[in-house]
Amino acid sequence: MTTIRVLLADDQALLRGAFRLLIDAQDDMEVVGEAADGREAVELARTHQADVVLMDIRMPGLDGIAATRMIDEDEDLAGVKVLVLTTFEAEQSVVEALRAGASGFLGKGVEPAQLLDAIRLVADGEALLSPTATRGLIAQFLARPQPGSPSDPAALDSLTPREREVLRLVATGLSNQEIAEHLVVTPATAKTHANRAMAKLGARDRAQLVVIAYETGLVHPGSRAASA
Repeated sequence: MTTIRVLLADDQALLRGAFRLLIDAQDDMEVVGEAADGREAVELARTHQADVVLMDIRMPGLDGIAATRMIDEDEDLAGVKVLVLTTFEAEQSVVEALRAGASGFLGKGVEPAQLLDAIRLVADGEALLSPTATRGLIAQFLARPQPGSPSDPAALDSLTPREREVLRLVATGLSNQEIAEHLVVTPATAKTHANRAMAKLGARDRAQLVVIAYETGLVHPGSRAASA
């Protein structure tokens, strides 16, 4: 069994302690370090080669968004996934975290079992785009062109028609199983198409595929992604 190495990044020691007790009690994961600010999180992610970083957005000094961007841009940390913790107070901050390279986000009041499932999901390369009630707002933010974003639809020219279709379905929040049912293929085939799209587009994971799908105009608010 592969052990998922988790790094905790939050300025609240009590919260880090609670997460550590929960995670270390699992047979398939362990906490490899704790960081009280973003800069320390980046350093420890590099030192411990964590698989998943539970990243708070609001921390003193370097915040979670900037830390996520630094991890995403560091080639030595290519295997590190960031799961953002938020209170859902500001959806724009969540979107900024996704653009910075986060694989998904959760509320700090999440149930323990949901947190553990989320860590496993993100470690496996899936996207965790949170409650459906928030997804529509995220879709609207992502659809707004940003300086330096891959907003040119030509970015999708390298994809085959099937890969483009899978990308669109990924952006609507469907799992591999749901995509397989929609396209009448196996889940493994759906995952293969998604992985090929990630490789061609230089996306770290499925969350970045979602960002690309909106920013290139492949998917728009008002589609199933905005209302699922």
